[in-house]
Amino acid sequence: MTLPIPRFHDDARAGQLYLERTGEVAEEALRYAAEHRVRPASEDRVRIAAFGIDVQVAFCTPGASLFVPGAVEDTQRTLRWLYANLGRVTQLVFSLDTHRVFQIFHPAWWRDAEGKPPPPLTSITAADVRAGRWRATRFEAESLEYCERLEARGRYVHTIWPYHALLGGLSHALVPAFYEASAFHALVRDTPTHFELKGEHPLTENYSVLSPDVTEVKGQRVGEFNTRLFERLMTFDRVYVFGQAKSHCVLSTLRDLREHIERTDRSRMGRVHILVDAMSPVPAPPLNPLPPALDFPRMADAAIEELRVVGMRVVRTTDPLED
Repeated sequence: MTLPIPRFHDDARAGQLYLERTGEVAEEALRYAAEHRVRPASEDRVRIAAFGIDVQVAFCTPGASLFVPGAVEDTQRTLRWLYANLGRVTQLVFSLDTHRVFQIFHPAWWRDAEGKPPPPLTSITAADVRAGRWRATRFEAESLEYCERLEARGRYVHTIWPYHALLGGLSHALVPAFYEASAFHALVRDTPTHFELKGEHPLTENYSVLSPDVTEVKGQRVGEFNTRLFERLMTFDRVYVFGQAKSHCVLSTLRDLREHIERTDRSRMGRVHILVDAMSPVPAPPLNPLPPALDFPRMADAAIEELRVVGMRVVRTTDPLED
């Protein structure tokens, strides 16, 4: 049964900052559950997870330092999908990109020959570091090895990002409209939302929710595969994936899901449903010629097509949920 939008929700506020109205949401949840006879999630015959990747102010709110163009519309579509299917979505799972000022992908970590930090979207290669074009302000040997290991992995070139999703700052929070949806779902379905923090280690980038891009530098473990979260997700019959950005954190998470499913049980691949109209890529930087490794929209589209070919489902928020 398709359910109506709750009274407190307003599509026009999807990209706005405001204090979450949990009291109002709770009152509406009590009324809504009774009026529409929504059953507890524990009674679901088919268990469905909605897996939201980094739907935070940092990426989804205009004016934020890493706002992804298209994210507001993605939020609107995703919330309409979620509310319509509230009676069938068993649990919400949200990742939270979580950073501090001094991390290897922030400007404070690096200086050029004149002592100036790199501007956002600067690419730093291992060759740049060895040539002295960029010098790490701390952990110099580890920083060089990080760049080498990242390049050897072949997914991304080391990129400097604007300060974003800083722990304790406003940009770290879920978009208010998503937070209200999470509270509403929890109360109507009588099940807690699961939150997963990622990205805190200073010596590695953590695009994927499941694993950093580099897990060891100079013999030091800086991360590992999140087996606990993977197994949680695989307890569901279906996992609908949405969030930001399609070219980075969403894509890296999907690739990690693919790799671990292939190593463990390939029959699980079809459980992953990619809500392709509920995510947007980081725009390509204005370079001419544009290096292929920085053509983020092209990379994202090509990779998602590969994931479809190996068995993941590519769907849209307007598609009806299967029985």
